[in-house]
Amino acid sequence: MLDRLGITATSICALHCILLPVLVPLLSLFGLEFLGDHESEHIFLFVTLILGSIALFSGFKRYHRKIYPFYLLFLGGFIYWHKHSVDESLQPVMIIVGACLLIAAHVVNLKLCNNCRSCSDHECGTELE
Repeated sequence: MLDRLGITATSICALHCILLPVLVPLLSLFGLEFLGDHESEHIFLFVTLILGSIALFSGFKRYHRKIYPFYLLFLGGFIYWHKHSVDESLQPVMIIVGACLLIAAHVVNLKLCNNCRSCSDHECGTELE
């Protein structure tokens, strides 16, 4: 369930970043201009990374004992976090790549957990390593 929530949160975050240039004038009309700040983006990304870490750690501990979903999560978060440090024309690419890596981390974790549900924790920890 946490993985599905993480996928949803990441998708919303990516849509927010991609649509923000179009929505900035509308946000100020409704008094929501704070949603266009870099701090808001970083807070939302930070919450997404915390949620993702909890979901991945749960799957890691209970089922599959594989670390590579964490690599995808943190690499995607790193790319997403630093999108403002590159040229503006590259930012949409970084948003898409970062979001895809975050979503991939959750999808991989879901697949690993689902593949491992039929065996005991001990068998999964040794068999899939």
